[in-house]
Amino acid sequence: MARIAGVNIPMNKHVWVGLTHIYGIGRTQAQKACETAGVKLNTLVKNLTDAEVAALRSAIGKLTVEGDLRREVSMNIKRLMDLGCYRGIRHRRGLPLRGQRTRTNARTRKGPRKAAVKMNTPAGKA
Repeated sequence: MARIAGVNIPMNKHVWVGLTHIYGIGRTQAQKACETAGVKLNTLVKNLTDAEVAALRSAIGKLTVEGDLRREVSMNIKRLMDLGCYRGIRHRRGLPLRGQRTRTNARTRKGPRKAAVKMNTPAGKA
């Protein structure tokens, strides 16, 4: 099993597809990493030699991936929240940040619907 950047790469997939399982590596970065490592794109992960795996590790080692990237992103969000800018406030409140409407939709950011609060008034006071 190939282990690159602390992630087990699936064995029965092409190399470039397997590399996309690493946080911070998408299709383009995976294909560039294969190109710089000298690995053919349609090679299956289980057919990689130790030299090819080492070359892929060194190519991906130059990129910011996994824990470092997650830490960097969370620090950027924390910085926005500390500044109190618009995007930071939206992060703090758990609302969409990029101009989407919230009257309808936005359920992913807002979470499940809150039940409507029913006011109970005594029988004689209404």
